[in-house]
Amino acid sequence: MAKIPNEVQEFIKGKMAWVATASPDGVPNTTPKGTVEVLDDEHIIFADLFSCKTRENLQKNPKIAVTVLDLEKFKGFQFKGTAQLVDSGTVFDQVVEQLKKAPMQLPHPKYVVIITVDSIFDQSVGPKAGQQIV
Repeated sequence: MAKIPNEVQEFIKGKMAWVATASPDGVPNTTPKGTVEVLDDEHIIFADLFSCKTRENLQKNPKIAVTVLDLEKFKGFQFKGTAQLVDSGTVFDQVVEQLKKAPMQLPHPKYVVIITVDSIFDQSVGPKAGQQIV
C-alpha cells in the first residue's frame, strides 16, 4: 500500500480521470471518470454511474489503473492498485450525498469503487515521465 503525497492529493481535486481495467482474459477497457477523489492517504474512490464494462471487469479482476491529468499544464499522475466495489456503508452514503450536489442530475451510483493504491507514477511531460514516485 502506498501513501499518497499531499501535493498529489491536492492535484486530484476537480480533475477528470481515465480508468483502465482488464477482463480476466486480458481485454482492456478505458473510460473517463469525473468523480475520482481521495478518500484518505492510501485510497482513491470514484462513483460507478455508467460503468457496465468497468464494473464487470472489476468483479472478475480487481486490478486497476487510474490516470489523472491536467491537460493545460501537461501534468499528471497514474495510480495502480486493487479495487473494491461497495454498495452500502459510510463511504457509499457520503458519495451519494455529494452527487446530489452536482451541477447536473446524475443517476444513483450502483457502486463506489474504493482503490487501495499500491503505486503512483509521474505522467507529466518532462524527464520524470513514467517514473514511480511512490
